[in-house]
Amino acid sequence: MKDYYKINEISKLYGIGVDSLRYYEKLEILKPRRDTNGYRLYDLKDMYKLTVIRDLRKLDFSMAQIKEFLGGQCVDNTLSLLREERELLDAQMEEIARRKALIGKRIASLSSARMTEDGIPVLKKMARRRCVRIEQYITRDEEMDFVIRKLQKKYEDRIQDLGTQTIGAFFAMDDMERGIANSYKSVFFVMEDPGDEADFVLPEGIYASLCYRGGYNQNGERVRDLQEYVRREGLAAAGTPFEIYWIDNRDTIREEEFLTEIQILLQ
Repeated sequence: MKDYYKINEISKLYGIGVDSLRYYEKLEILKPRRDTNGYRLYDLKDMYKLTVIRDLRKLDFSMAQIKEFLGGQCVDNTLSLLREERELLDAQMEEIARRKALIGKRIASLSSARMTEDGIPVLKKMARRRCVRIEQYITRDEEMDFVIRKLQKKYEDRIQDLGTQTIGAFFAMDDMERGIANSYKSVFFVMEDPGDEADFVLPEGIYASLCYRGGYNQNGERVRDLQEYVRREGLAAAGTPFEIYWIDNRDTIREEEFLTEIQILLQ
């Protein structure tokens, strides 16, 4: 085994770029000697340090932390570093578990939505739903996407994942009564955590509900279908119709796969 290795050999052996090796030298973490031609030569101590650097960088330790550790390495410092590594791993495992739970929730939601029967009005008892919203007049799908992003940005500390977020919008009923479909007055998110701040509440109660598949240009007709069902059943509306997006462009580019639910609170 050689006592010294050139920079290109070390770069290939450790999978570390030559520029990074030069940067470590600039930080005075590594101090390779020079041969008569001025080429850097790395010894076994440098190789040990590179192993430490590589392992700690994988755990997102900064170069300043690594330099401090290597400069004062002792059992106490090693124990402290190991404990810090354990805490980082625990945090990473918690994040992985959180992401896995979100993905599981989204899988369950999409699978259920694919099996949902559409086109048939029903009555549903709904629990109280706390929501946040943006009031904005919307007439195009592109505007809807932009407003959704604005709402996400405003509440980004509480929105875990837009893909799992329940999103809805209230119709602009003046437009709808004039025969203009796909027109809205506000967009809202249903908040999942009971402790989260809310702008308004969708009350507990009985709602008339109708799911439809396909593009949103049909929602005017679908709202009228649901309103007719309410009248036919001798019921009365107590709120403005709104729709909730169970499958949309977050999930598919195929418009025929979209699943949207219209709800109307009843008296």
